[in-house]
Amino acid sequence: MLEKLNLHRSIQTIARLVLAEIPAHITAQDTEASIAIKATELMALHGIHTTWYYDYPAFVLLGSRSQLSISGRDYVPSTEFVGENNLVTIDLSPSQGGVWGDCARTICIENGCVTNAPVSVEFQRGLIAEQTLHAELCEIARPDMTGAALFDWANARIKALGFRNLDFLGNVGHSIATRRKDRFFIEQGQQQCLGDLMCFTFEPHIASDDRWGFKHEEIYAFDADGLLSAI
Repeated sequence: MLEKLNLHRSIQTIARLVLAEIPAHITAQDTEASIAIKATELMALHGIHTTWYYDYPAFVLLGSRSQLSISGRDYVPSTEFVGENNLVTIDLSPSQGGVWGDCARTICIENGCVTNAPVSVEFQRGLIAEQTLHAELCEIARPDMTGAALFDWANARIKALGFRNLDFLGNVGHSIATRRKDRFFIEQGQQQCLGDLMCFTFEPHIASDDRWGFKHEEIYAFDADGLLSAI
């Protein structure tokens, strides 16, 4: 299993690298469609040419659609421009030889430029909430924790932070599989233990108002001591 986990780690490393590189390529004139193309091209430059998530290796939502939560089979990228002030969420689903990666980031645009230190209080709150949820996940998750228990904890923390869960299914992540239909979702009533999984995603899609939606996704796995960390 360690060998397979390392294969996933290598794909996930590329996904994170692409998400770190793509802000330099985003302009005020970009759209969901053009950003998806740029992200796909960057992944190809790093040797990734296929996706496991329907037909979109890069699932992009921005502006009026930043709170939208739909299945990839229904997704069509919009032609709305990034403009001067916006949020752009890019969710990558690279695949190579049947090995998956899954990684998402919300990128802030102010005055027509990408910024890692937004002035907007709304932007700051959303980014901090995502960072808080991921940091606390690693503190509280244990191998004997069920998917339902993690679901309950995550939704309680999202609410306590002043946000709501936007996911159209209500879940906050899923297992990494080899077929989409075999994924285990972190959802209400799910009694399978997290430690039974090789790895799983944590990807809260959250909002505190009626305009902006935030998402941050990583793949996590337990080590031999039962401690959780991103792969």
